[in-house]
Amino acid sequence: MREKSGDSLLFTHYLKISMLLEMRNIVKSFGGVAVLKGACLCVNGGEVHALVGENGAGKSTLMKILTGIIPQDSGGIYWQGQPVRFNTPRESQRHGISMIFQELNLASHLSVGENIFLGNEPLKYSAIGVIDRKSLVRQAQTLIQMHNFPLQAEAIVRNLSPAQKQIVEICRALASASKLVIMDEPTSSLSDKEARELFRAIGQLKQRGVAVIYISHRLEELYQVGDRITIMRDGETVYTGDMRETRVDEIIRYMVGRELRQFFPKEEVSVGEESLRVEGLCRKGVLNDISFTLRRGEIVGIAGLVGAGRTELAQAIFGIDSIDSGKIFIDGKERAINSPRDAIAAGLALVTEDRKSTGLALTLSVNHNITLASLSRIASLGRLNLRREQSISKSFVEKLEIKTSSIHKKVFQLSGGNQQKTILAKWLFAQARIFLFDEPTRGIDVGTKVEVFRLMIDLAKQGASILMISSDLPELLGMCDRILVMKDGRITKELIASHTDQEEVLRYATVGA
Repeated sequence: MREKSGDSLLFTHYLKISMLLEMRNIVKSFGGVAVLKGACLCVNGGEVHALVGENGAGKSTLMKILTGIIPQDSGGIYWQGQPVRFNTPRESQRHGISMIFQELNLASHLSVGENIFLGNEPLKYSAIGVIDRKSLVRQAQTLIQMHNFPLQAEAIVRNLSPAQKQIVEICRALASASKLVIMDEPTSSLSDKEARELFRAIGQLKQRGVAVIYISHRLEELYQVGDRITIMRDGETVYTGDMRETRVDEIIRYMVGRELRQFFPKEEVSVGEESLRVEGLCRKGVLNDISFTLRRGEIVGIAGLVGAGRTELAQAIFGIDSIDSGKIFIDGKERAINSPRDAIAAGLALVTEDRKSTGLALTLSVNHNITLASLSRIASLGRLNLRREQSISKSFVEKLEIKTSSIHKKVFQLSGGNQQKTILAKWLFAQARIFLFDEPTRGIDVGTKVEVFRLMIDLAKQGASILMISSDLPELLGMCDRILVMKDGRITKELIASHTDQEEVLRYATVGA
């Protein structure tokens, strides 16, 4: 079924006894700018409903309205057939709606049980607020065992894996008798094994009749967990249908409003001289005798499972982590890179895995972030030339098509894709020639992924060298010339991307050479 938002047929078609939630014709504007233009969403009890769309499509705003964080301007919300309006998050929670954010909201120093019942602890002496800790542990363990979750109530949260932390959030939702759980990019920091563990937990929710709104940019996993899908574009609902009857190319077309005939825009680029050579790089317990070369115009991928040492390799090359032995050559000359400052001076750039924590200064403006790594280039006699900074920033915003109302806008206010472009602008201004990309498309939508891929190709065509770390094997196969496979801190195999497949890459990542 394909219905534009605002069409009442969208609702009459899905009105069933199992209908849990309806959001009808939701409108929301900020400062005169329409963010939601009659968006609609219908969720049945006990289903996993995928909600997708590009960054800026309105997904987050719609969920903020549903969870009582912000009010809608117009439109109606119906909960189990009854009209409701949530003015606060507590009102939404009282109706049985919980949201697990991409940035998990756990007290890492407390136990699993304490997190599950945080703010709702069983009391031994209610008059003076003394917590009944034995009852808390017992109730938490009962809840965990009821769902066969791999947790212990007394385990400290900081010691858990990312997947287990996600499951603690799920337990918290179950403890508060949630009927609808919203998951925002739940697998963005999980390994494949941890993702499967999370999918099993979601299956447990379905069996108990709990509905899940599942927000993700990873289209392939939607088919593993989703029952139905709603697609948003430019603040509107443009498609709702059965997940199994919706093809990937249809999802992409509805999301971006056009065909993406070439998802990986790889082009033949002439490969030049060696730009980076690593010889015998070692760091005890992390990296073991790493050696490889990278040439101008080349994109080389790094594949491997979580814990293989991929990020650690990038950090060692960039001078963040010290090495015990080994040599790094830039343009044929050995360079001592003991700090990021040394790396930047050598023409290296690192686009980190976690752009919010280590890639950007979130509370600074777009233009300050663009010039941050190369302030000396806009300074004279110890004073910054702010007019020159603004001119440079505007040119990069236009060149990279960064969507922002102003270069003075705080960078945390941008979408994930535009934040990633801001990082690229920073390194381009720094005149980097060797780019280390660590999970460059994590958390950005499919349309922006294509833009990032095109920027990478443009860099390669201009003679830059790119080392690309990714957990997405189709990404590596579609974008890279060569792929280096890592396991336990070693390179186990070098493969020609056009002559290999996912199965072979995984074999060397799991079994080794």
